[in-house]
Amino acid sequence: MPAVGGIGPGTGKEYPGSLTPFVTVTCIVAAMGGLIFGYDIGISGGVTTMTPFLQKFFRKVWEKKEADKSTNQYCQYDSQTLTMFTSSLYLAALLASLVASTVTRKLGRKLSMLLGGLLFFAGALINGFAKAVWMLIVGRLLLGFGVGFANQSVPLYLSEMAPYRYRGALNIGFQLSITVGILIANVLNYFFAKIKGGWGWRLSLGGAMVPALIITVGSLFLPDTPNSMIERGQTEEAREKLKRIRGIDDVDEEFRDLVVASDASKLVEHPWRNLLQRKYRPHLTMAILIPFFQQLTGINVIMFYAPVLFNTIGFGDDASLMSAVITGVVNVAATVVSIYGVDKWGRRFLFLEGGAQMLICQAVVAACIGAKFGVSGNPGDLPKWYAIVVVLFICIYVSGFAWSWGPLGWLVPSEIFPLEIRSAAQSINVSVNMLFTFAVAQVFLTMLCHLKFGLFLFFAFFVVLMSIFIYYFLPETKGIPIEEMNQVWKSHWYWSRFVEDLDYPNGGVEMGKGGQGSKNV
Repeated sequence: MPAVGGIGPGTGKEYPGSLTPFVTVTCIVAAMGGLIFGYDIGISGGVTTMTPFLQKFFRKVWEKKEADKSTNQYCQYDSQTLTMFTSSLYLAALLASLVASTVTRKLGRKLSMLLGGLLFFAGALINGFAKAVWMLIVGRLLLGFGVGFANQSVPLYLSEMAPYRYRGALNIGFQLSITVGILIANVLNYFFAKIKGGWGWRLSLGGAMVPALIITVGSLFLPDTPNSMIERGQTEEAREKLKRIRGIDDVDEEFRDLVVASDASKLVEHPWRNLLQRKYRPHLTMAILIPFFQQLTGINVIMFYAPVLFNTIGFGDDASLMSAVITGVVNVAATVVSIYGVDKWGRRFLFLEGGAQMLICQAVVAACIGAKFGVSGNPGDLPKWYAIVVVLFICIYVSGFAWSWGPLGWLVPSEIFPLEIRSAAQSINVSVNMLFTFAVAQVFLTMLCHLKFGLFLFFAFFVVLMSIFIYYFLPETKGIPIEEMNQVWKSHWYWSRFVEDLDYPNGGVEMGKGGQGSKNV
């Protein structure tokens, strides 16, 4: 077996304590940070198909769409201006996540969430009242800054707050919020598009103020994590907080490990530069490749194609709502499966099973679309049975993504970093995610126009690559305390050559000069 088989929790430590109602409520409120990201993903796609919105801000796109009555479904929306409106948010989120690293480390996870909520609220307000394209872009940039701060701090907060046995399930609450946000946005878009007078898009964009308020107000009442409090010198308060979080008084062992990890992290003056050290090679690899692969699963293609296909089943004008709602419901339901299974079956199982499921579905959908749409993009009359088969496979594909790469793309990177590089590494994770979300969003419609149904095979190739990568290089992190995570790299067939015992002589934290000698790297 090339990858690590069932390791016990770290150095065999099992911290006492259970899942208290306090932690459950806290994690549910914090996970709401995913709503802003999900709502935005759902809303922007719908708004850009609303005719009054296009007429007001992107008239050329609307004129081109009206003038081009050709039957080529592949090239209908190929416009760089329009994709720039959608994807400008991801560039802003990329920049914000780099700044958010320092804020999260120096001022705490909670404050970073509050900032994210406030920035997102301001962006939604400007977009709701937008009169010109520059207002839209400024609003989008502010929304992006909000998303950058929230995506940086929320997964870290959840991983640090949760007892290690339930860390997977509680962390996936973030992804569940994203999927719920997408679903709500899709339903609202449908109803707002029907408003007479064509100002429904203002409600769609301005409606983002609601999820922004939820995370802003929620973060005011959230406690900070013990890890973060210790990092900022509030040691006694952190001990009391840990007792309350775990629901017991005997927290000495876990508290001591947190303090040791914090002391080691204080010796690190430049976490960004430290990331390049040899012993952090596995962490850096995961922080870059997991979000990179997550964006290249091809989920965007499937979501884009759904309305055309649902239309053929006979949903008529309501096709885009039905496609969005059906895929949205599948998305939410499959994320719930992930919450149930992630701490039971493990991360690797879900990654590999989801990969296989997506690969089969992509091959089937590519074959179906290739057979009917051909190279011309004109499907002619599609029989109902054919469309139903495609829709079924699209739903199976979405579920495969939603219980594997969707949530685990956020969970795994947030739980594997040692405290000394945690904020910086999480920033790289968010930045890579946003960079490739931007790249895929920007070139996707053009690629669709040129590659046609071959685009499914392009993404299927990456699904094969990412599954091979997970099989050989990702150790199982289920049930391992977050400050003990370095044990998994030490026992791994490949990563053990980078992470040696000398690096972490007390089982998880680098010793200072007074310890058993630190390794010069």
